[in-house]
Amino acid sequence: MNKLMLFIALCFATLMFSNCDKTDEAPPTNTDYITKSSWKFDKAMSGGSDVSGFLNACYKDNVMTFQVNGNGSLDEGATKCNAGDPQTTNFTWNFSNNGSTLNVTGGIFAGQSGSFMVVILNDTQMILQGTISSPTGPITGQIYFKH
Repeated sequence: MNKLMLFIALCFATLMFSNCDKTDEAPPTNTDYITKSSWKFDKAMSGGSDVSGFLNACYKDNVMTFQVNGNGSLDEGATKCNAGDPQTTNFTWNFSNNGSTLNVTGGIFAGQSGSFMVVILNDTQMILQGTISSPTGPITGQIYFKH
């Protein structure tokens, strides 16, 4: 009987300790996602149509990097819109409205700054919605970025 009780106690202890290695990690935040790595242009949509073809090629190869401290940098890539522009410019950023709005001071895409609605932000994709300037006037649309 003592051996049976010892066996049951050992089994119970084994089960208890085997479940102790489970860690409770908080889910990633928007800050975790946006600062994970640099972002590159993927496409632009407006009114359900892909309008990427209307954008200058010099914007499409830019790379944005967001840092945890609220600073960021925009690298112009191989194709600059103006040869005299610096290769890298800095910007600041933060989230508001519980992470549903990205606020940017200094341009992040095509010189745009201001507030953008965060449509999607995850491990691989960021979609921002806002109104951007164009030669024909303001356009409301979504800009897709990828890692």
